[in-house]
Amino acid sequence: MIKVLIVDDSPLVRQLLTHLLSDTSDISVVGAAEDPYEARELIKRFNPDVLTLDIEMPKMDGIAFLRNLMKLRPMPVVMISTLTEKGAAVTLEALSIGAVDFISKPKSDLTNKLMEYRDELIEKVRFAAKSKVRPTSPIPAPKLCTSPTGCSQNQLIAIGASTGGTEAIQRLICQLPSDVPPIVIAQHIPAAFSASFAKRLDSHASMRVIEAQGGELLKPGTAYIAPGSAHLIIEKRGGLLYTRLLDSEPVNRHKPSVDVLFDSVAETAGKSALGVILTGMGKDGAKGLLNMKQSGAYTLAQDEASSVVWGMPGAAVELDANCEELHIDRIPAKLLSVMKNASQA
Repeated sequence: MIKVLIVDDSPLVRQLLTHLLSDTSDISVVGAAEDPYEARELIKRFNPDVLTLDIEMPKMDGIAFLRNLMKLRPMPVVMISTLTEKGAAVTLEALSIGAVDFISKPKSDLTNKLMEYRDELIEKVRFAAKSKVRPTSPIPAPKLCTSPTGCSQNQLIAIGASTGGTEAIQRLICQLPSDVPPIVIAQHIPAAFSASFAKRLDSHASMRVIEAQGGELLKPGTAYIAPGSAHLIIEKRGGLLYTRLLDSEPVNRHKPSVDVLFDSVAETAGKSALGVILTGMGKDGAKGLLNMKQSGAYTLAQDEASSVVWGMPGAAVELDANCEELHIDRIPAKLLSVMKNASQA
């Protein structure tokens, strides 16, 4: 039985979340607190397995409470976020502090999508209960390309991630130098969050990071993040690679889908590509990574020890879609090594 504590200043939201989570055989809501001070006492009393945490609350905001919680009593936390630019920035900060995942705050039109919201909430709580919560460690300094002309300029790096991916991607990107080949990224993220995610990465990385708009010529030293409202694919025109956005149906329940991106990279870049699948729940990207490997690409999967949820990389390993399975902090050096060897071949 998964014991859940709800922390939210809205009586309506507390009541709704309690009702949705209690209607399962494996989840028990042990308490509901209206502020962090009450939550602190309930944590001591009930020792919950998962916390759902609102960001804006009286007395102490959710971010300040989360910082204290991760120092004193680390535990899986699912943030209850607002789908706004401000909500995106604060939620990404919460994920960097140690929150496992987030779900949008219920809207006024929730009645029409109640079951969809319920299923997503329950799924995220279940995965949070099984996730690994650990103190965040400093990101190692960027490695430098050691070949005379830098890394091979005709290559392409494709990355896919979901739960825990915003931090895993940042760790990977921030260890790479500014002269790497183009990087394309599909992270499962709401449309309201992807631009803020790109800006956050751009402010930390040595390379340029942007949200793909479609039609961009892929350039070295730039990472392109799929917007949360479309699939990102890569197409070849005149021997050059460009981004393209598809406003089609979700694939594997996701839009953007990692499989969609990886399949397009396999077709357009083939053996010149490198594929990386990172932490995330579900199986999106596993078949696409296999497709990349079969087309000659070098493929990597994040290992279970460093993954928040070893769903997507685990599914890729099960399919034998990866050439290697590595800790997140070993992936950047491996990418540079593979690219250097390719440039000297």
